[in-house]
Amino acid sequence: MAEFASGVAHQLAALDLGSNSFHLIVAQDTSGRLQVVDRIKEMVRLGEGLDAQQRLSAAARQRALECLERFGQRLRHLHDENVRIVGTNALRKARDADAFIAEAERRLGHRVEIISGREEARLIYLGVSHALEDNHDRRLVIDIGGGSTELILGRRFRPEIMESLYMGCVSVSSKRFQDGVLSKRAFRTAINECLQELESVSAQYRSAGWDVAIGASGTMLAVRSVLAGLHGDDLRHVEAAGVQGIIDRMVEAGRLDRVELPGLPPERRAVFPGGVAVVAALLESLGLQSLRVSDGALREGLLYDLLGRVHHQDTRDQSVRNLMSRYHIDEPHAKRVRDIALSLLAQVAAPWGLQSPEDRLLLAWAADLHEIGMDIAHSQYHKHGGYLLAHMDLPGFSRLDQSQLASLVRLHRRKFAVEDDSISTEGRILGLAVLLRLAVVLHRSRSTVPLPHIAASGKSGQITLRLPKEWLDKHPLTKLDLQEEADYLDNSPVVLKVKAV
Repeated sequence: MAEFASGVAHQLAALDLGSNSFHLIVAQDTSGRLQVVDRIKEMVRLGEGLDAQQRLSAAARQRALECLERFGQRLRHLHDENVRIVGTNALRKARDADAFIAEAERRLGHRVEIISGREEARLIYLGVSHALEDNHDRRLVIDIGGGSTELILGRRFRPEIMESLYMGCVSVSSKRFQDGVLSKRAFRTAINECLQELESVSAQYRSAGWDVAIGASGTMLAVRSVLAGLHGDDLRHVEAAGVQGIIDRMVEAGRLDRVELPGLPPERRAVFPGGVAVVAALLESLGLQSLRVSDGALREGLLYDLLGRVHHQDTRDQSVRNLMSRYHIDEPHAKRVRDIALSLLAQVAAPWGLQSPEDRLLLAWAADLHEIGMDIAHSQYHKHGGYLLAHMDLPGFSRLDQSQLASLVRLHRRKFAVEDDSISTEGRILGLAVLLRLAVVLHRSRSTVPLPHIAASGKSGQITLRLPKEWLDKHPLTKLDLQEEADYLDNSPVVLKVKAV
């Protein structure tokens, strides 16, 4: 990771590839304080471009990539570790997301992550909480996106209950208002469908309660803007009566092309009816009379999460620590495995092309969690561990990061099961898996006695370990374990050689 002198400003950037809009925010970081220096937003309507087979249309793909080409000009000069780009609901659903992301990364010059709905919710809550200037103890945060709506209940900066629901301004508009007809029946049908989506979660939220309810993102801001235009006020809240008034005006107009609403951004007109229907359903389901509107949202949450990583307060570290405690992992042993794994990585990083800070982090987390499956059963515990990590919610991790972490844990012992479709076979992951396996083998005895210095050298498709002959002679089981490991690795792209020196 790049180092910066204390007090020296540098730029961080967050890009939210939403189902409706792409939002870029750039901020100056001076000793942990953020000052926004640039905001760019383009209405791309990516979610609208998903066909019945959940594939992106050529038009939506072209719109998105042309937008990212422009954004790339603003981002290419920034260090990779100072940029986070995330895809949300539309890219979570798209079956051809991988091909799109590969081209997007080429145009942006940076990695694109797809995040889960709950991770999106966590980041939204973080962004909204930093934007608030109050001391309310318990907050309900609601964010209506293009394809999903996130509900987060928390205290201060810590979310406690998070849900991501499959309804948004683009998806509801496409389903119920595609023909441009704005009838009372169409609105009631759209609202009822949203109420059905909310049915499974509303009781839990209402039972928990909150001190203040806050709405975030484009739909909420657009509703507030329209109400301000209608009533001539600088509103901070969206009232239930005001939302119903907007619906009444749209129904009276009868068609979308006849609607005249002051303050409605032209680029949001096509998805506004669906967004308003979602707002109305939320107010009804949760028993809300009003929502405070926040300017903070996912992109601001990304920035603050990124700020934590830059200043060594990574949410992913805390997630790993929490799992180690929850699953009763032997922390001293995990540390010994982590230390030797990182030592081996340092020695082969250059020839194996594993020099990214993320490689080191991923290997360390995998070492910390390699025995997580033992809390279920010792037999096949690597498989239990891989399954757990692949399917649980891991705050801070993208879907790809989580999948790769699960693959490393699944591959850390026994057969090198690369034929399993759930396992990442990316070259760097296979290389990191070999290093983790060797670290586990070298500490199989679980002895607290330090290992001798182990020299490692690598080249493409090979790793050579050099251990003191005297030590190997005194540890015949370890020698046998390394021979067995060499046999296991016959099914991998890496050949293991062990030399006594």
